[in-house]
Amino acid sequence: MAALSLSPRALYVEVAELLRQRIYNRELAPGSWIDELRIAEELGISRTPLREALKVLAAEGLVTMKVRRGAYVTEVSEQDLREVYELLSLLESDAAAALCRLADNADLAELEALHQQLEQSALPGTGSRDRFFELNEQFHRRMLELAQNRWRVQIVADLRKVMKLNRQGSLFKAGRIEQSLGEHRAILDALLARDEALAARRVREHFASGLQAAAA
Repeated sequence: MAALSLSPRALYVEVAELLRQRIYNRELAPGSWIDELRIAEELGISRTPLREALKVLAAEGLVTMKVRRGAYVTEVSEQDLREVYELLSLLESDAAAALCRLADNADLAELEALHQQLEQSALPGTGSRDRFFELNEQFHRRMLELAQNRWRVQIVADLRKVMKLNRQGSLFKAGRIEQSLGEHRAILDALLARDEALAARRVREHFASGLQAAAA
């Protein structure tokens, strides 16, 4: 394979993104050992930027470093999932309540348009599962951004990277897409009504359903 073609970004950042996508796509399976020598040779790089990239992924929870054994793709346990979902529920329900106070009509219209795209992507023959997942994540991310707390946005982004390790086992289970759409609509309706308590509750219910599907 030809040496990795780089953008002006730091080499280790490029390598981290490449490995991140391989992990999400299951090219590097959960629990698998990461062969540093083979990957470095494949990319035409030294092991130094590769190891720096692995440190980034370890900080994100996607890679687990084991003493004298090297790096492994993180395996997400049921307890891990429960803890991630609980934190996401707390942070995003708080964001939904804040959004009711802070968002203007244009912000809410933007969220409604995103939800409509999400519904469209779920129709048979009109989209793909990857597109649905992308729009689903975009809807949640935009809610957080509009709630105007950059630290909350950052923490949730890191948690969602871990949640992606299990995405095939939750959102795409039979009937979960339709259920998720209904929950999104309920969240959006509460936001449009600017009902803080209801919006926060709908988000908590959404994550409770997601955890139930992931753990089943």
